[in-house]
Amino acid sequence: MKSDRPKVLHPLLGRPLCAYPIARALEVGAGPVVAVIGHQAEAVSASMQALFPGRPLSFAVQAEQRGTADAVRSAKEALAGWQGPVMILYGDTPLLTVETLRALHQAYESSGSPLAMVTTRPPSPHGYGRVVREGGKVARVVEQRDCTPEQAAIQEINAGLYVMDARFLWDALGSVSPTNAQGELYLTDLVQMAAQKKPVAALEVDFVEVQGVNDRAELAACARALQQRINTAHMKAGVTMADPASTFIEEGVVLEPDVELGPMVSLRGRTKLSRGVVVAQGCVLTDSAVAEGAELKPYSVLEDAQVGPRCLVGPFARLRPGTVLAEQVHLGNFVETKKAQIGRGSKANHLSYLGDAVVGAGVNVGAGTITCNYDGVHKYQTTIDDGVFIGSDTQLVAPVRVGEGAYVGAGTTVTEDVPPKSLAISRTPQVNKEGWVEKKKAKPKPKS
Repeated sequence: MKSDRPKVLHPLLGRPLCAYPIARALEVGAGPVVAVIGHQAEAVSASMQALFPGRPLSFAVQAEQRGTADAVRSAKEALAGWQGPVMILYGDTPLLTVETLRALHQAYESSGSPLAMVTTRPPSPHGYGRVVREGGKVARVVEQRDCTPEQAAIQEINAGLYVMDARFLWDALGSVSPTNAQGELYLTDLVQMAAQKKPVAALEVDFVEVQGVNDRAELAACARALQQRINTAHMKAGVTMADPASTFIEEGVVLEPDVELGPMVSLRGRTKLSRGVVVAQGCVLTDSAVAEGAELKPYSVLEDAQVGPRCLVGPFARLRPGTVLAEQVHLGNFVETKKAQIGRGSKANHLSYLGDAVVGAGVNVGAGTITCNYDGVHKYQTTIDDGVFIGSDTQLVAPVRVGEGAYVGAGTTVTEDVPPKSLAISRTPQVNKEGWVEKKKAKPKPKS
């Protein structure tokens, strides 16, 4: 990857690369799941623990990278006492599906063999271990550097995914030796050992699903493939996408039927869009929930926000963490909110900032209004009660409260509470000097 970051932590559609096979293993019902880690082990384990809290996930450290067999052997202590089948996956195969893992397990169960494996046929087999068959049965796997010319011509390769009987696995690993061109302990040696006992179960799948990631070009290719898979599934479930090729939806996003997505939309994290939501071009939503019938106009950005039914947001609105909009709220162009609760039917349609604010129902916030919530050390709350009218270019210096039904005149700086049904004005009186322009023009111009 030519990077200071561990390969398995490179992001793919918002998740670290290794999160995908871990997620598939958990979804198929594996437990415990043991991640074998080495390079920057602490960073990898911390990332995965944050992504899968409370799940049956543990870690084993491979102190020295001595090959795939040594990597699996590093997990033996973490699996002490386990007598059932052991599924072995690679950490850089993000396109695996639950269906394939279930089929692999079923192949193992029905074969009676101590080992079941996945094979595939890539566009070019160079660099991969070849599957050598005898009489149509899998006999062994030969790595690229150890291949004869005849073996190198084989198109079927080992995908590196297995289900093995635990007792066979640990016994066989004890007899693996580094007698190969790379001087490593090959997990593939176990295929020949198993084949000598009983025919190995081999499940062939499409190469796209099991391809690994070894550079950033392959990372991007996997991201495109996963993006297409996710988007297709949503469209088949009733979601409209104006341009699926430019729409980025992460795993974990929930979309109900009749959601409409414009071009270049990004939906991230735990975002949920309810039935009938319209998200226009260029919007970016992270960990946000949008209720039924709401509309987000172009280029709005939401992060950890909740949008109520039939709200209208944007264009170019920014809803920061802690924003909660009740039903039919309107937030217009270049409006920013943060830790703001805004009541039913309230509006802030232009160029406003509402931070650390509680806004009641039926409130109108004029253009250019801001809550001054930060004094350089602490942040304070502004409360605007139901039915308040805030004139344009108003500054609300928190902590302050505007009572129910009150009016605040345009250009006012509110530094004290405004009683209900009152009018607050803090403008400097206007002075008109009649004839001033003519007198100015009549003055002689200074000589140059």
